[in-house]
Amino acid sequence: MAIKNVLEDEQTNIPKERTKFQTFVKRAKRNKAFMIGFSVIIVIFIMAFIPNLLTPYSPIAKDLSSRLMPPSASHWFGTDDLGRDILTRVIYGTQISFGYGFLAVLIAMIIGSTIGVIAGYFGGKIDEFLMRMIDVVLAFPSILLAILIVAILGPKLENAMIAIGIVNAPVYARLLRSSTMIIKNNEFIDASIANGSSDLRIIFSHVLPNCMTPIIVQATLGIGGAILEMAGLSFLGLGAQPPTPEWGAMLNNAREFIRSASWVITFPGIAIILSVLAFNLLGDGLRDLLDPHTAKK
Repeated sequence: MAIKNVLEDEQTNIPKERTKFQTFVKRAKRNKAFMIGFSVIIVIFIMAFIPNLLTPYSPIAKDLSSRLMPPSASHWFGTDDLGRDILTRVIYGTQISFGYGFLAVLIAMIIGSTIGVIAGYFGGKIDEFLMRMIDVVLAFPSILLAILIVAILGPKLENAMIAIGIVNAPVYARLLRSSTMIIKNNEFIDASIANGSSDLRIIFSHVLPNCMTPIIVQATLGIGGAILEMAGLSFLGLGAQPPTPEWGAMLNNAREFIRSASWVITFPGIAIILSVLAFNLLGDGLRDLLDPHTAKK
């Protein structure tokens, strides 16, 4: 009995092996870039989900008696040329910028990943044809190609989202192609083929799961770029249309007041900068945390 009790005591003193998630969380807490970006994004997400609890004003209702008021206790960010509260419009703009930014990245991921996996897995003439198509898309500056697509489809927020998704698809195509070409040469792929697994099963069961790390990192970085590109198209009048409270459209409407009422253009610009910076920091942090060669133990 004494020996049994001693063994039980020793077993209780042995620290349990950390799970992968616990290890990730511990490393993430030490990564300043990740924590700063993650914290800012969480705050912005909360603002996007409960805007009506954060401000009593409407983002589109006009109040000409309060037009171009500077920042004050009643209007923290001031008002625009139609008397609308800028803070309210910035808060409601997070829903549009984040929502359409995520959807644009999702479109790019679906199109690009499909092309990249097919090209990398099957190779040969299929790879040659698909990669030449990607080269044609990459031959055009992304913003000019996005403008061309929106001009064909029509100036609309949804069309701007589609255009941004299309012009960013080549990044995912090349990323998935190179990853797939490396993964398909592993022994477990040969074992799956020997067991009679179909190409589709191998792609979804083995190739894509092993490509998730670079996809996640690229998607995180891509959301910041999509938000910036969405704001750029709206600034040119090709994205969100008035009175939609979108950050780029707000900058476009405020151009003529840049000297007389600088707050009208300052705060939407700061919102864009903070959002893009937060996603870039989060993406850089994820890259360090998920890369086995750079991650700290």
